[in-house]
Amino acid sequence: MTRAGFKVVIPARYASQRLPGKPLLDIAGRPMIHHVYDRACESGAEEVVIATDDERIASAARKFCDRICMTSTAHVSGTDRIAEVASRLGWTEETLVVNLQGDEPLMPPSLLNQVAGTLEQHPAAAMATLAVPLEDPAHLFDTNVVKVVTDRDGYALYFSRATIPWKRDTFAKTAVPKTDWLTGVLRHLGIYAYRAGFLTGYAELPVAPIERMESLEQLRVLWNGDRIAVDIAAHVPPAGVDTAEDLARAVAALN
Repeated sequence: MTRAGFKVVIPARYASQRLPGKPLLDIAGRPMIHHVYDRACESGAEEVVIATDDERIASAARKFCDRICMTSTAHVSGTDRIAEVASRLGWTEETLVVNLQGDEPLMPPSLLNQVAGTLEQHPAAAMATLAVPLEDPAHLFDTNVVKVVTDRDGYALYFSRATIPWKRDTFAKTAVPKTDWLTGVLRHLGIYAYRAGFLTGYAELPVAPIERMESLEQLRVLWNGDRIAVDIAAHVPPAGVDTAEDLARAVAALN
């Protein structure tokens, strides 16, 4: 699925509990945010914006990106930050905006196209995102791996750090997960597309209780009655950089 005419915004913040200053960490002689920017440019997006509230990130990004948007320090999520960008840059309501997290230096550029195309093909959806079948039994009960359940038409029912759907009888047998338990379980990928008009309204919504409990910003959308279209990613991307081990894998891949 390929389309043209979408924007990419890369929200990047300095604070990180496990990897402080994460966007500026060195990968193959360049800051991580530079690699993420390259992936966005390779997608064919008509515009790529780095959105940050930290001058250290902005200063580094100005060396390779001419579209930096300094945003409020009060945002609780990347989507809130992107909403400010869309408003400040005056994008039309139908503009398709893709959120590429600033810790995804290995994201296949084709997936940015795919998620934008998914939203374009689902006019009833407020957002679109991607998922892949869960393949590693060790991830089944891993709270850092977000799962999603959809309805028969591919719209999200719920996202959770818990294991969903919960196979009651199977999971009760043993605490050691097995490969055949993974059938029907989807791992959510943290890549989103929105229409700029939706972002304006999203920014005005209060933080949802389930969003706060799960620490998952997309739950604000479901809690307020909007729909999220979920497509199965054409490629399984490598994990983003959340830990020192993730960083080592990214360094090995990009060297």
